[in-house]
Amino acid sequence: MRSLLFWVLLPLLLPQALYVRKNAPRFAPADGPSNGTLGYGKQARLLAIGDSIIAGVGATTLSNALVGQTATALATLLDGGVNWQALGVSGYSSEKVLNRLLPKLPETKFDYVILSVGVNDVTGLTTLRQWRRNLNFLLSRLQAHSPDAVIAVAGLPPLHGFPLLPQPLRAVFGMRGRTFDEELRKILEGLPNCVYAPLDFDPDPSQFAPDGYHPSEESYAVYGQHLADKLIKANI
Repeated sequence: MRSLLFWVLLPLLLPQALYVRKNAPRFAPADGPSNGTLGYGKQARLLAIGDSIIAGVGATTLSNALVGQTATALATLLDGGVNWQALGVSGYSSEKVLNRLLPKLPETKFDYVILSVGVNDVTGLTTLRQWRRNLNFLLSRLQAHSPDAVIAVAGLPPLHGFPLLPQPLRAVFGMRGRTFDEELRKILEGLPNCVYAPLDFDPDPSQFAPDGYHPSEESYAVYGQHLADKLIKANI
């Protein structure tokens, strides 16, 4: 029902969506190398792949963004080292991650994987059927690449609270985001070594970067710790 309502309302929301797209501030991806090493001893290998939060939009460097914060928390929990790599492009939908980023995976296998997709599917014209298909392909190929890896998939954020989005666009994207998030959770329930990592925070404006759309560095730190906890618990 929610999915049908989105398509019914789309013609009415299109002018507002186009205005936001044209006038929204554009933040660059985070600076710094796309890989790094933390800690000492045996090195666990961490891959982060997906959209703008993997690219670190809203943070100054990737070390202060989601992948760096997760790697730091993982190294502490493991009491060892973490070698991390980020493959993220702002604006990428699940289909673009599938077709453009997965072919760039290195041959080396990973111990832990973070996947972030969905926001650009919600704000774009991805159908629920395409979303399911793309997710299943993404997860199966990541598992084939690194069969022993624990994969944490970021849940959809609370789009209904994004400061950048005006009403009623914000409410409709929030509704559509919840639908996509529910499908994501259902898919993950039946997959081994895959864990759902919800983004169910209270969307206070202070938790966002100045663009009102991406996380602040403080929010990246909190969610990075949450992801590390999920990865470790799933690996016990």
